[in-house]
Amino acid sequence: MEKMGHKRYTLPRLKNREYCRNMAIKSINPANGEVLRTFQTLSALALEEKLSIAQSAFHAWKVTPFSTRSAALLRAADILEAEKRTLGELLTSEMGKTVGSAIAEVEKCALACRFYAEHAEELLAPRHVVTGASKSFVQYRPLGPILAVMPWNFPFWQVFRFAAPALMAGNAALLKHSSNVPQCALAIEDIFIRAGIPRGVFQTLLVESAQVESLLKDDRIVAVTLTGSEAAGRSVAGIAGSQIKKTVLELGGSDPFIVMPSVNLEETATFAVKARTVNNGQSCIAAKRFLVADAIYEEFERLFVEKMAALRVGDPMADSTEVGPLATAQIVHDLQKQVDDAVADGAVIKTGGRRLNGKGNYYAPTVLTGVRVGSPTFYEEIFGPVAMLFRVADAAEAIRVANDSPFGLGASVWTNDPEEQDYLVQNLEAGSVFVNALVASDPRLPFGGIKRSGYGRELSVEGLLEFVNIQSVWVK
Repeated sequence: MEKMGHKRYTLPRLKNREYCRNMAIKSINPANGEVLRTFQTLSALALEEKLSIAQSAFHAWKVTPFSTRSAALLRAADILEAEKRTLGELLTSEMGKTVGSAIAEVEKCALACRFYAEHAEELLAPRHVVTGASKSFVQYRPLGPILAVMPWNFPFWQVFRFAAPALMAGNAALLKHSSNVPQCALAIEDIFIRAGIPRGVFQTLLVESAQVESLLKDDRIVAVTLTGSEAAGRSVAGIAGSQIKKTVLELGGSDPFIVMPSVNLEETATFAVKARTVNNGQSCIAAKRFLVADAIYEEFERLFVEKMAALRVGDPMADSTEVGPLATAQIVHDLQKQVDDAVADGAVIKTGGRRLNGKGNYYAPTVLTGVRVGSPTFYEEIFGPVAMLFRVADAAEAIRVANDSPFGLGASVWTNDPEEQDYLVQNLEAGSVFVNALVASDPRLPFGGIKRSGYGRELSVEGLLEFVNIQSVWVK
């Protein structure tokens, strides 16, 4: 049990030591580098036990009435809302997001639980079809235990947006979370157990990334969902493909933020800063490339740079902090290399561009101009509070620059011209396009990308249907 601020969160007990391997998973506070807690990874014996329990639990859970599943998810929502401050502090202590955004993340998880608790039965109702049969219909049956390989940047939300629909559909879930957020992973399992979901229906696996391959090759795992890097997606998709198993991938993004002359520049620049620094800049749907019409570029650049430079960077537990530390020291190192490479290739630093001195993984909010279109930096995903500004002649050039990317996750368009709005929406290559708003996920709307941002969808009815057997029934 570790202290987070003035409150404590009690984690569930682990198995005896003989069920553990010698490898250690460490929870490290990114604000000061202190080790919060160390866990031993599961042994082969313990992992086998969990897989066996998952399979048995699934067969009982899949025939559980929707009303029972719904009641459990509503209780999970109640727990999340009642303990949002304590849970938010847990998120902040493990990966460094500001405590206000961490609490908002927990609240959003409760929203997802309530959405699927209230709507899953209706969304999964059999669909009757008129054919030559006396009766024919389509029904949606659960698949089985699903492996979720999840990232550290939204350690609760990424899990709940998969788990809520998957569990309501009657599946079981096994979570392999990122190794730097083990306390969050265990807390999520504990929440579901306290909510009344039977043991084994949702389990956290404290395992190394190297063990994912053997999990995917186990016949009891029927499908996998992954949110993470392009490299991780390629690996998991390749292994799952060799086993003919369903995959959903939500990978990286280099989202464009397009600004046209008809908007209020002061207001839009404020939203642009929020779009770039959400989650300390560590979000796949954070805006990363800012494409600004030539007629307003100079004024927008001035406003944007001023606002980025004025951000309060510091202790993520302080309510006044706007940007906290990056999740790991390696991320800071990688980010600095990207900035240095961009400058070596002709980019100009308008503000920031350096790691901040002292303890913790802090990096100054940064604005780069003059990044060469077509350069390695232009095509990479930058995961941290670093923005790239580009000057474009008009909406047509904005489309060309925006679509010149291996990614296609989200896009944010800022214009008050209806024709321009329609043109940009119809021509952007992205899974989501938001007009005069920040890109965000919402339980009521499907979420996912195209190109190297992945495939498949999470959330809404589309996410619910990703992990079901869409079964046709024909009765003579």
